Amino acid sequence: MVGDDGHDTTGPWSVKVMMIDARTFRGSYASSLGTSVAAREKVSAMAKAAHAVAAVNGGFFNIHTAKNLQGEPVGASVVAGKLLSEAVPGRSAVVLKGRTARITEVSTTVTAIAQDGSKSPVNGLNRAAAADELVLYTEEFGAKTPADDGVDVVIDATGKVVGTRAPGADVARGTRVLHGTGVATDWLAAHATDGTTLRIDTKVVDLRKRSAIKLTPDVSVIAGSVGLVRNGKTKITAKLNGHDSLNMILRRHPRTLLGTTRNGSLIVAVIDGRQPGASVGANFIEAARFMRWLGAKEAINLDGGGSTAMVVGDKVVNHPSDGVERGVGDALLIMPK
Repeated sequence: MVGDDGHDTTGPWSVKVMMIDARTFRGSYASSLGTSVAAREKVSAMAKAAHAVAAVNGGFFNIHTAKNLQGEPVGASVVAGKLLSEAVPGRSAVVLKGRTARITEVSTTVTAIAQDGSKSPVNGLNRAAAADELVLYTEEFGAKTPADDGVDVVIDATGKVVGTRAPGADVARGTRVLHGTGVATDWLAAHATDGTTLRIDTKVVDLRKRSAIKLTPDVSVIAGSVGLVRNGKTKITAKLNGHDSLNMILRRHPRTLLGTTRNGSLIVAVIDGRQPGASVGANFIEAARFMRWLGAKEAINLDGGGSTAMVVGDKVVNHPSDGVERGVGDALLIMPK
């Protein structure tokens, strides 16, 4: 047997923990997707660019899409009050507002509303488009719209439709692009003609509070992958979050974990793994137990494996299992103010 096979083990473990005390913390929390949604970037680079005092990798990103789009988060992403990736229904997330952090589940709804009152659901944000979909691309996308048989409608900052074009072009600064495929192109042709206005209604809902989250500039959202602790008790939501497998639940992997305490303090932990003799990693059950031991009332699992990275100052303080720091989709930043 080896340490990562899910059987009982005595370790060893190499763990780094940050405890941010809500009573004394005077900084703030934020998220970053780096230079664009589409590109992957190292946590250390995102932290440096934002002048963060510390950072960890965020949620999962889409490795099953085109290589130049793999920075796209799988789940909700809000950066500085702007929704840049839609939620996976029911998936755990952390909502950051100023110096507060709340673990919950979120849903997102995006609707295109034409000048004539016609409405159409927007199926996705800043990702590859599937058949018969309407996908919104923002200037943060950082890649060209899909070069398919669909159509692009370009909208300026005021919501005015300033042009219809063949797809496969960049999203210019100060604009957004609604890209339609299949039947979605018919709706655009009928309701998004040049010179008309097109409003994009965006709603992010906290499913535990059952209320909308006001998307102010101090609000960020990072999607987790699996809930670990709920109301101080172990509650592993692997099936709900699409990670219901022996490999994900019982095998030990490097982990990035986030928790909140009863007084609102934040706990961020990274557990190195896949390094026999140095650190074996943790399974979900061990991760939940560890976060409860640290005092977490609520806790979730962020992306792990080779993505697990904690940065303090300008230094990666853990030992990523790839041997080098990996480019990831997003990061949680701890800011000095």
